[in-house]
Amino acid sequence: MKSLLLALLVVVAAVAPAVLHNPYYLNLLTQACIASMFALSLDLLCGHAGLDSLAHGGFLGLSAYTSAWLTMSLGFGHLPAAFMALVVASLGALVFGLIALRAAGIGFLMITLALGQILWGIAYRWASVTGGDNGLTRLQRPSPFGLNLEDPVIFYWSTLALLMSMAALIAVFAASPLGHSVRGTRDQPRRMAALGYSVFRIRLTVFVLSGFLGGVAGLVYVYYHQFISPHALSLADAAEMLLMVIIGGAGTLSGPIVGAFLLTGLKHLASAYVERWVTLLGLVFIAVVLFLPKGIVPELLTWRARRKNREHTVPASSVVALPLGKKQA
Repeated sequence: MKSLLLALLVVVAAVAPAVLHNPYYLNLLTQACIASMFALSLDLLCGHAGLDSLAHGGFLGLSAYTSAWLTMSLGFGHLPAAFMALVVASLGALVFGLIALRAAGIGFLMITLALGQILWGIAYRWASVTGGDNGLTRLQRPSPFGLNLEDPVIFYWSTLALLMSMAALIAVFAASPLGHSVRGTRDQPRRMAALGYSVFRIRLTVFVLSGFLGGVAGLVYVYYHQFISPHALSLADAAEMLLMVIIGGAGTLSGPIVGAFLLTGLKHLASAYVERWVTLLGLVFIAVVLFLPKGIVPELLTWRARRKNREHTVPASSVVALPLGKKQA
C-alpha cells in the first residue's frame, strides 16, 4: 500500500507539467524540488544524527559559487566545474565537522551558526571573486546528455529525477549498518562509545555526506537561478531550511520533502495575497509546533497506528464472562 501510494505520487509529479499549463506553478514545483533536495541533505544531520546545524547553507553556497566562478571566470566546462564544486563542498563539510563536532547540543548549534556567518561574510566581502552583494550572474545552464535544461519542463523533470535519486540513496543509507550506527550515536552516544564505536568518526562521516548532498542541491540551485549571491548563505535561509525539516518531520524520508513543499508553497502564495505574509508564516509555524510537535509526517503515522490499534482491539462489552468453575468449549 505504501509503495503504491509512493508510485502514485511520483507519477502525479511527473505528469504535472502536462496538467499545469501555467509556467508560474511549474517554476514553483521546481523550486520546491530543489528545496526538498536541500532539506533531505540537512535531515541526515538533524534527523538521523541528531545534530541541528545552521551552517548547512554554506555547503550550498560553496558548491554554487565554485561552479559559477570556475565556469564564468576561468572558462571551465560544466562537468569539471561541477566535480570541483562537489569536492569543495565536501571538503568544507569536513573542515566544519572537525571544528563543530568538538561540541554538542547548544554549543554545536552556536559553532555552526558562527561558521555559516563566516562564509556569508567571505561571500559578501570578497567581491573580486564572489561579486560581493551583486553576486555572480548570467551563468549558462549545462546540457547533460544532450538535455536542453533551458526548457522549464525538462529542467523540472531533471530536478525531480535527481530528487528521487537522492531520496533512494538516503533510504539505502538509512537501512545500512552505517545508518543504524548513526542513529545509535543519536540515541545512545555513551553506550555506542562503550561498545567500541567511534562516535566522532561516525558523526564526521555523516557530516561530510550531508555536505556533499547539500553541494548537489547547490549545483541545481545555481543552474536554476543562473545566479548566486550572499543571500543564499544568510542565516535567514539556513533557519528556513531547518524549519522545513522540523515541520515535515525530522528523521523520516518523506518529512523533509513535505516540509519543503509546504513552506515553498506557503511563501509564494501568501506573499501574493497577504501583505504581512511573514507574520502569517510565523503563525503557521507556531501552530505546527504546538499541535504537531513531532512534525507533520510522524504525527500522521502515529495517528494512523492508533487508529489501527483501536480497530483491532476487541471491545470489552463483546467479551462473554464465563461462570467460575466452567471451561470454554
